[in-house]
Amino acid sequence: MNFLNKNQEHKNNNAINVSKKAILSVAVIAVLGVTACKNEAKQETTTPSTEMSKDMAFTDVSFGVRGNCGMCKKTIEKAANGVEGVAKATWDVDKKKIDVSFDDTKTDVMAIHHAIAASGYDTEKVTGSEVAYKNLPDCCKYDHSMMMNQSGEIKAEVH
Repeated sequence: MNFLNKNQEHKNNNAINVSKKAILSVAVIAVLGVTACKNEAKQETTTPSTEMSKDMAFTDVSFGVRGNCGMCKKTIEKAANGVEGVAKATWDVDKKKIDVSFDDTKTDVMAIHHAIAASGYDTEKVTGSEVAYKNLPDCCKYDHSMMMNQSGEIKAEVH
């Protein structure tokens, strides 16, 4: 009889242990679910404000850059776009003018002037590197006194 009581007691303890484990598992799953929902809600609220601040940080500038042709355009734009923080740079062959959009928290307009000058081209504020200028193709060797930042009436020779 003692054996039967101990067997019954053992079964009851097992049932209690299984119940405790089941309750604990359900509690853990519930906590994980609530935590995941809170993280998703936080991400949704922070994402739009981050995008707004990125849009607000961009600055647009235009300035003159000397050059002659499509090859110049490619080199000038590559130099400007190579500056960290520059989103877009477009040089107009006819107007001798570049339009640049950049993140002013990562760079400034003078860094862009210096990058273009390092590639061999004069800007309104910085004279191009003489070494880089000498290595430009012949069609890209511009007149150092040419007008920059023009209205567009004068057409450049296309190569």
